[in-house]
Amino acid sequence: MTGQETAEQKEFRQQCRAWLQENRPPPTAMPLPQAAYEVTTQAHRNYLVDWQAKCFEAELIATDVSRDYGGHGHDGLQQIASSEVRRANVPYFINWIGLGMAAPTLLIHGTEAQKKTYLPTIFTGEDIWCQGFSEPGAGSDLVNLQTSAVRDGDNWVINGSKVWTSLGQLAKYMLLLARTDKNDKYNGITYFIGPMEHEGVTVKPIHKMTGEAGFNEVFLDNVVIADHMRIDEVGLGWKVAMSTLTSERGAAQGVGAVASSNSPFAAIESLIELAKRKTRNGKPMWDDSLWRDKLVKLYERTEAAAQNARRTRINALNGGAMRIPLQGKVTGTELGQELHQLALSMLGMESSLYIGDPNAENDGSWLLGYMNTYTGTISGGSSEIQRNILGERVLGLPKSK
Repeated sequence: MTGQETAEQKEFRQQCRAWLQENRPPPTAMPLPQAAYEVTTQAHRNYLVDWQAKCFEAELIATDVSRDYGGHGHDGLQQIASSEVRRANVPYFINWIGLGMAAPTLLIHGTEAQKKTYLPTIFTGEDIWCQGFSEPGAGSDLVNLQTSAVRDGDNWVINGSKVWTSLGQLAKYMLLLARTDKNDKYNGITYFIGPMEHEGVTVKPIHKMTGEAGFNEVFLDNVVIADHMRIDEVGLGWKVAMSTLTSERGAAQGVGAVASSNSPFAAIESLIELAKRKTRNGKPMWDDSLWRDKLVKLYERTEAAAQNARRTRINALNGGAMRIPLQGKVTGTELGQELHQLALSMLGMESSLYIGDPNAENDGSWLLGYMNTYTGTISGGSSEIQRNILGERVLGLPKSK
């Protein structure tokens, strides 16, 4: 596949762009959280599910997925649809875990029955998904997870707990890792579809420094899961989990997951506008060569990230470990953090004003966004872990100790 778009791709891009312009939804009565993982209210959920369903009908989601599994059956158009959604700066898709992790995992490892049962409602947003990987004692060191699954005939009995579970309070299903053999570290883990509405599942919110509570603890007390909800073979959960994490870290095209409205591509434009409005020493900051130099350097990096994203369409450029998408997770999240840091520097003392303060710039969104950027540099493998993966699998460096 070349870097040039075909006539079909160009036409599809124009269709996406026109539809998004004509169908932009009205704002909510109360502002949406900056990212899907902070949605907690039923009103926001209903608004975002409705929006995702409309985008699915417009073929912006599951664009390249087979019609047998509820998709639209195209080839090579999903990245175009996703790029236009991001460009339009419209609301994010609430079911980002379903679209970005559950769907790619099921497409690779799921049975035919699982694909036909679960994928269609992932695409429409009807069934929200969450991720049950991290535990109180197994975050970055995921292989030490202790949640247990004991076989009981055609069922499994699950006991344990999960933490940092985004959308857990709204989800119908969980991507669940559980230990089926305590004596085998890697081959003793099995992957399940965990129903969140089953007896024995308790969800408790975790309040962050931002005041938001999108993260949750999930407690599993003798939860019974049927064996047909197991993904792949018993003991292959670690292998399946690595497939899921590859999707989460950006190395898979997914089916249209857009989790946040706070992307570097949108932030840089807002930051330039801020520089043109704010003054320092009697003149707009944009007219100050030092501030403009900082802004232009960040603009260059943002544009480089956008062009690297385009290069992912050419498989030969990605390398055996999907080099470009994986490095994009590191550079993109850290770039977003630097953009918000610069915004706070430009605001000076005003940067301390938070949401609800009538004097806060843009209702305190820069400060909120800065605190939330740490989610991106930690979740899905911290920047440190991501650099280890790139060093070992792409550069061939020895494993760190």
